[in-house]
Amino acid sequence: MTRRLAQVAKKVGVSEATVSRVLNGKPGVSEATRQSVLSALDVLGYERPTQLRGERARLVGLVLPELQNPIFPAFAEVIGGALAQQGLTPVLCTQTKGGVSEADYVELLLQQQVSGVVFAGGLFAQADAPHDHYRLLAERNIPVVLINASIENLDFPCIACDDAVAVEQSWRHLVSLGHERIGLVLGPSDHIPSRRKLAAAREAAAAMDAELPGEFVERSMFSLEGGQAAASRLIDRGVTGIICASDPLALGAVRAARRRGLAVPHDVSVVGYDDSAFMTCTEPPLTTVRQPIEAMGRAAVDLLCAQIQGTEVPHGELLFEPELVVRGSTAQATT
Repeated sequence: MTRRLAQVAKKVGVSEATVSRVLNGKPGVSEATRQSVLSALDVLGYERPTQLRGERARLVGLVLPELQNPIFPAFAEVIGGALAQQGLTPVLCTQTKGGVSEADYVELLLQQQVSGVVFAGGLFAQADAPHDHYRLLAERNIPVVLINASIENLDFPCIACDDAVAVEQSWRHLVSLGHERIGLVLGPSDHIPSRRKLAAAREAAAAMDAELPGEFVERSMFSLEGGQAAASRLIDRGVTGIICASDPLALGAVRAARRRGLAVPHDVSVVGYDDSAFMTCTEPPLTTVRQPIEAMGRAAVDLLCAQIQGTEVPHGELLFEPELVVRGSTAQATT
């Protein structure tokens, strides 16, 4: 018990006597300090005293599909900081191939009696993926916010960047540079944001009295290697401009062009999506569509905190406007 008191006191920055008062339910401790002590117990893996177990922890699960794509650490930084400002402690849950699944993380978070969960990307955006763990959260009335376009009928508040506007901006940019053979590198066919991007590209082409041939659309897993393989096929079919559904896919497309002895942007123009970290440092610097990460992350935390406090929030989708950032990976078409 003495060791536990010392560890919790050090974690929170209060005296052991203050921790003891909280654990024994005695007065004379502010609510903020009390909640900090309880959160420290949860983080350090100690069980709460029996009389305090009925309360939810001041913990919030932050579930990410990966950390290799810089967009997800960027979201984690914004969301984690905003949660801390609200007196909440983020618990980072990152999936690994062959490791802990989303459903496993949800089970662990429920055991910790978390106050809520934020999903930034994940199975909720894939139509053919399992979704029972989301419904379990809904049944338990756990506040949840999704970041990225979701499948229908999950009935959670959702924050998303407008995929249609992103593609329209990219398409118009390439057309203005004289590109007529424009291809897409998207995620899997059941991926909702990729479906939206494809529909928007078809509409953009139709608005210019053109069409998007099926052979100019390639699908891939979200990785540099996947982008390289998909872009290679598009280049073989004569595409001169490539719009990608993520920055790593776009970097793969740049590599694909170079492996064929082509120059970016002289021979092939490439547009990414996200404007994640270091895209100004690539060679050439990547033209991409910027997601407003700061605004989206803070909006997600605001929606989550409102739910935690018992306020009704709309269970629809809030769309944020993207911004095309033109750099060195796009140029005038030469053929």
